[in-house]
Amino acid sequence: MASMAAVLSKTPFLSQPLTKSPNSDALPFAAVSFPSLRRRGGGGKVAIRAGLIAPDGGKLIELVVEESRRREKKHEAAELPRVVLTAIDLQWMHVLSEGWASPLGGFMRESEFLQTLHFNSLRLDDGSVVNMSVPIVLAIDDEQKALIGESKRVALVDSDGNPLAILNDIEIYKHPKEERIARTWGTTAPGLPYVEEAITNAGNWLIGGDLEVLEPVKYNDGLDRFRLSPAELRKELEKRGADAVFAFQLRNPVHNGHALLMTDTRRRLLEMGYKNPILLLHPLGGYTKADDVPLSWRMKQHEKVLEDGVLDPETTVVSIFPSPMHYAGPTEVQWHAKARINAGANFYIVGRDPAGMGHPVEKRDLYDADHGKKVLSMAPGLERLNILPFRVAAYDKTQGKMAFFDPSRPQDFLFISGTKMRTLAKNNENPPDGFMCPSGWKVLVDYYESLTPAGNGRLPEPVSA
Repeated sequence: MASMAAVLSKTPFLSQPLTKSPNSDALPFAAVSFPSLRRRGGGGKVAIRAGLIAPDGGKLIELVVEESRRREKKHEAAELPRVVLTAIDLQWMHVLSEGWASPLGGFMRESEFLQTLHFNSLRLDDGSVVNMSVPIVLAIDDEQKALIGESKRVALVDSDGNPLAILNDIEIYKHPKEERIARTWGTTAPGLPYVEEAITNAGNWLIGGDLEVLEPVKYNDGLDRFRLSPAELRKELEKRGADAVFAFQLRNPVHNGHALLMTDTRRRLLEMGYKNPILLLHPLGGYTKADDVPLSWRMKQHEKVLEDGVLDPETTVVSIFPSPMHYAGPTEVQWHAKARINAGANFYIVGRDPAGMGHPVEKRDLYDADHGKKVLSMAPGLERLNILPFRVAAYDKTQGKMAFFDPSRPQDFLFISGTKMRTLAKNNENPPDGFMCPSGWKVLVDYYESLTPAGNGRLPEPVSA
């Protein structure tokens, strides 16, 4: 197999192994399903068609200003009232600017916000419905609202005051925080990571409007070359001649159980009649909670997995998905699936407890582990997407490798939870041979070693890989 350097010289990290582990400590191995692939209302087979699935609403809504107009727009922004964006606001602006939320054209106005909260969907002018399950909104406080006054446009700026975007034809409306939290997470219990980070202390008003982003969003963190927009992903998938695209979201390190699921999914798609199914491995790159492995370390671990030949780079496309993480279970997994439609995916692999987390107060999972995949199969606006749940993968002690769980001999299988995996890495202990490629495991160990308390007993800030 080509080295990582060789792969990178041809494509911006497009071919790499990445796989998703379930977002619950109970099974870190992508327990999922290969369905009968039936949608509601009928049991027909999946149609084999050439070409990529169309974006929601029929076209990608890209909101970056053309280069020839950027100087003009920056001058306009300098004369407008300003709204300072947080890091998470910037991530949502990035999502909107590239068309991940198509056909949304900016931060949500109240009608879009209410449809999202109450229906998990948006009705378009032609009467059609697209899925939209998480609010993409921008909060402002009383002081900012007063400064905006009667203006119908505002400039969005970073923490240093640099203009990033213009929001046009604005609408300001109340920010119903409790209702938003209750309907998105199904609870208002304290300790929800995204809520504490982005909602609790946010302003009491929301501002929506049509977005013009002045330049493509860059983070200058060494990973920008991995952040491919939906348009760029579609171009790469078409270049590869993909007739099926199966997407897999993850926010965890990759182990060999993931690879088993990915290669078996491709095998089954080939058996269904597809000629060139391509895997879109799509690590989440926005906000994650403090105990998740940071993005730079995950990408380094994925690089090692690829170099060890765990997945085929010729049939795998890897890119960073810029969205922040809500940990909102069945509600959020709809967003994760919908966004991949806009990138060209017509199959979406869903695991156990997708986008879930432990209850912040009680000692249990916040969501039923099976509800995510059930909701996806029924969600409004996702009818075009084929949902792929899969069998459970675990460590087979008799074979010394990851394998699909055989209920006739449960004593032969070892389930290594996410908590157990992290504990082993923190203690510089090795998992069973065949669980993860050695070089990938070393990256995980190195990350936790970087968190070793200093001489003063305080934990250092996580360092970049």
